[in-house]
Amino acid sequence: MDFITQLPLSNSFDSILVIVDRFSKMAVLIPTMSSITSLDLAHLFIKNIFSKHGLSSSIVSDRGPLFVSSFLTNHCQQLKISRDLSAAYHPETDGQTERVNQILEQYLWMY
Repeated sequence: MDFITQLPLSNSFDSILVIVDRFSKMAVLIPTMSSITSLDLAHLFIKNIFSKHGLSSSIVSDRGPLFVSSFLTNHCQQLKISRDLSAAYHPETDGQTERVNQILEQYLWMY
């Protein structure tokens, strides 16, 4: 799980939340704003992931402020979701998402 930020404004969105299923390699791209809060992130996750695909057993993300917030930590604990945070300066931990980000950024660059 990661964000692509600093995109040109489009339909009031300027960021994309990227979520990749580690088993199927399916990517879910959710348009959002860069000013999103951890509460908004939890709502996006419930609306776009949990409601369609069920609960995840674990979530891998970087150590961004939204991903390490106490609200999201408590939310994951209540749902019994293991959170795996990547090591600082070691993006390979979440390599599948980083690769999707790279491809998406190349695609968006053309437009």
